[in-house]
Amino acid sequence: MTSFDVDLFVIGGGSGGVRAARIAAGYGAKVMLAEEYRVGGTCVIRGCVPKKLMVYASRFADEFHDAQGFGWSVGETRFDWATLIRNKDREIDRLEGIYRTNLEKAGVEIVDSRAVIADAHTVHVLKTGARIRARTILVAVGAHPTLEPVIPGGELGITSNEVFHLEQQPKRILVVGGGYIAVEFAGVFAGLGSEVTLLHRGDMLLRGFDDDVRIALGEAYAQRGINLALGRTLTSLEKTPGGIAATLSDGSILTVDQVLVATGRRPNTKGLGLENAGIAVDEVGAIPVDGYSQTLIPSIYAVGDVTNRANLTPIAIREGHAFADTVFGNKPTIVDHDLIPTAVFSTPEIGVIGCGEAAARAIYGEIDVYKTAFRPMKATLSGGKDRVFMKLIVDKATDKVVGVHIMGHDAGEMIQLAGIAVTMGATKADFDRTVAVHPTAAEELVTMRTPVVVKKPQAVG
Repeated sequence: MTSFDVDLFVIGGGSGGVRAARIAAGYGAKVMLAEEYRVGGTCVIRGCVPKKLMVYASRFADEFHDAQGFGWSVGETRFDWATLIRNKDREIDRLEGIYRTNLEKAGVEIVDSRAVIADAHTVHVLKTGARIRARTILVAVGAHPTLEPVIPGGELGITSNEVFHLEQQPKRILVVGGGYIAVEFAGVFAGLGSEVTLLHRGDMLLRGFDDDVRIALGEAYAQRGINLALGRTLTSLEKTPGGIAATLSDGSILTVDQVLVATGRRPNTKGLGLENAGIAVDEVGAIPVDGYSQTLIPSIYAVGDVTNRANLTPIAIREGHAFADTVFGNKPTIVDHDLIPTAVFSTPEIGVIGCGEAAARAIYGEIDVYKTAFRPMKATLSGGKDRVFMKLIVDKATDKVVGVHIMGHDAGEMIQLAGIAVTMGATKADFDRTVAVHPTAAEELVTMRTPVVVKKPQAVG
């Protein structure tokens, strides 16, 4: 009979791996977890958490401005980058300590080392040379940002890893990309007073989002002084006495102090030893898995960004929990990746769940669209220029709300609660009979009564 050192060996101490380890240990499994960098993973150490802290910092300029309209004399203000980074680092250290403590309390043994797969049941710990036999192996190593596409001088750029550790705030920064990370950091640096250019090859930001939201964000960013360089790409970077000279595809040259490349991420599967167990990755380096996060090798599972399904921290956590329930809790669980509430922490903020208008028409055919845009109450005295935008997509046949799109202050908070209703299958009638909370921006979600008239394309022929 084959003997094992542990029931579960988790490679990766990020959100998915930590949750899986704790839940499995709670079911009585003997668990070992290896992390080569810092426990907490991308989200806690170099992603969602430090980014949100920086987002908060960037919004105080608006708060100081708005206060004057309400009778406050704020006086001269000054931002200190070093203080923000120092305080941010202290908070990340605190959170990592909590993650470690929670794992230890659950009975999980933490190994501070890189670990690679030797075969279907063996993990090689590089720091000590130990070879651990595991009944089950979980790969939860996440993904990393890339400097892609490769261009001359591309090494002068930085990624979302390095941006958290800049010694000085760049006075001029070029942000390359049009997704979550690019949009969020463009807003952060603009709010902190940097001169920001946001370069994106498409004609609108946030591909995959509803077009009305994409248009509204572009307008809001332009109004905030962000230079939107759309429909262009970066062709080269060169170090000059004045900074970094960035040449764009239209031949124009922009000189900046930093170039943040946020064009994509790749799964961390290189050198992981997957081939030793007979696992082949796909074209982007992701590990193929089934609905239960199991690979073609029965003893090896994978969760989170390394599988390239829905690359969001809450999804990695849900997948990790579902894996532990399935394998160690005798509760087979499949994670639904079709209906996911999400937020973009731009300024103004965006919250979304479900389909955009174009996707809803393709899926459901006949739909009703409700939308509104208005100046928030706070802006009536502050003079703030940001507007709130809301949009509901309803399937005509069932009256179900199949899409909610919000842009404005606290959109992320609103979409979490709206997400409960949509996940439960709420109809427009359910929204309509919900009493509005007045005066709030969120009340508009339950007071929109008349669908917009959409002109249908005329037949040709």
